[in-house]
Amino acid sequence: MDSLQLRPFISADIDAALTLWRATPGIGLTSSDEPDQLRQFLQRNPGCSFVAIDASESLAGTVLCGHDGRRGFLYHLAVAPAHRRHGLGRLLAETALGRLRRNGITRVTAHVYAANDEGKAFWASTHWRERVDLVAFQQDLC
Repeated sequence: MDSLQLRPFISADIDAALTLWRATPGIGLTSSDEPDQLRQFLQRNPGCSFVAIDASESLAGTVLCGHDGRRGFLYHLAVAPAHRRHGLGRLLAETALGRLRRNGITRVTAHVYAANDEGKAFWASTHWRERVDLVAFQQDLC
């Protein structure tokens, strides 16, 4: 992991991130993940999302992170297969959480699909607790 560079996620990273997310089982993309929507998200939450770049200048991992001023949210934590099992996912998550703390955010939610067993195992292994007392409702406005 020494050869990886962690830096804020910027608009120029969107295409590579979408390629990684599309290739990662358990990551679900919606209309909110169109490039224009992602650019807006990054502008509203500057410096909260991060990417890891490897020695070959390829995208090794991402975390999309933001907040509403009260609660934080982590989306699309993904690590390329060649970089898994070395702590990169934890590093990306902890870096994003550190930024949320600096912004005064005290509670964070990570969104994981119910069928994403690998994702659920990751979050459980990092001492997050699964919320089974909530049901999410959603409405598309477009």
